[in-house]
Amino acid sequence: MKARIHITLKSGVLDPQGRAIASALHALGFNNVDDVRQGKYIEVDLKESDKTKAKAAVDQMCGKLLANTVIENYSIDLVD
Repeated sequence: MKARIHITLKSGVLDPQGRAIASALHALGFNNVDDVRQGKYIEVDLKESDKTKAKAAVDQMCGKLLANTVIENYSIDLVD
């Protein structure tokens, strides 16, 4: 089973990389861009066939290592 994890900064947390991307897009003529928030994407292959157990394991991984839950949100998609 594969876990696809999307990690983004919580709203209200300053995103300097997102601002730099927005500025670069404006410089390239994409003036209809209002704001950019950037994040991380992580794939984890699991030796688990039970989706409930897999989700619980990935939740623990995110809480302990993959995401800084003080300033980041994460979402998990499981794929067989």
